[in-house]
Amino acid sequence: MADYTLPELPYAYDALAPHISAEIMELHHSKHHAAYVAGANAALAAMAEAREDGTIGTKALVLSRNLSFHLGGHTNHSIFWNNMSPDGGDKPEGELLAAITDTFGSFDKFQAHFTGTAMTIQGSGWAVLAWDQIGQQLIIEQMEDQSNGISVGIIPIVMLDMWEHAFYLQYKNVKGDYVKNWWNIVNWADASARFERARTQTAGLILPA
Repeated sequence: MADYTLPELPYAYDALAPHISAEIMELHHSKHHAAYVAGANAALAAMAEAREDGTIGTKALVLSRNLSFHLGGHTNHSIFWNNMSPDGGDKPEGELLAAITDTFGSFDKFQAHFTGTAMTIQGSGWAVLAWDQIGQQLIIEQMEDQSNGISVGIIPIVMLDMWEHAFYLQYKNVKGDYVKNWWNIVNWADASARFERARTQTAGLILPA
């Protein structure tokens, strides 16, 4: 079984400053993300061992939750890093902007909706702009922790990490400043590419094979 690996960032740790400091980026990537990768690999190894020794029936619940949490952290952060760029900010262009305008009324209304979603997360989690394969439309959802509270069948387009480790060293408890400054580094080119790939998907989850 192949191990999950920590991806390299597409920019230097200090590239997103002053919006996100180099200290935060280094700790976030090399410590927090690395821990999720290690946790996912450990959960898979424990599952394989439990299958072999016959204890999977009693261990399946906790091992499944561990895998969901750690693999969610790995997946979410892998998207999050690429969703940001030192050359980001402003607003998207082309089809993504048209879809945002059509769905949310305007980019400003979308931005207010997404910001509100991020700011009202109870505890730790993520704000997510995603493509709903079933409804064939953009939606905004909250993700609790690393994997809970999100609909099956959505494809993430833009993800914002609202765990304290993503901002506390720089912004303390003023989450609003973190979110406001994050808009200056959103990589809309990456988001647009994800959107184009997502739209090629069908509502296969509810259709017969």
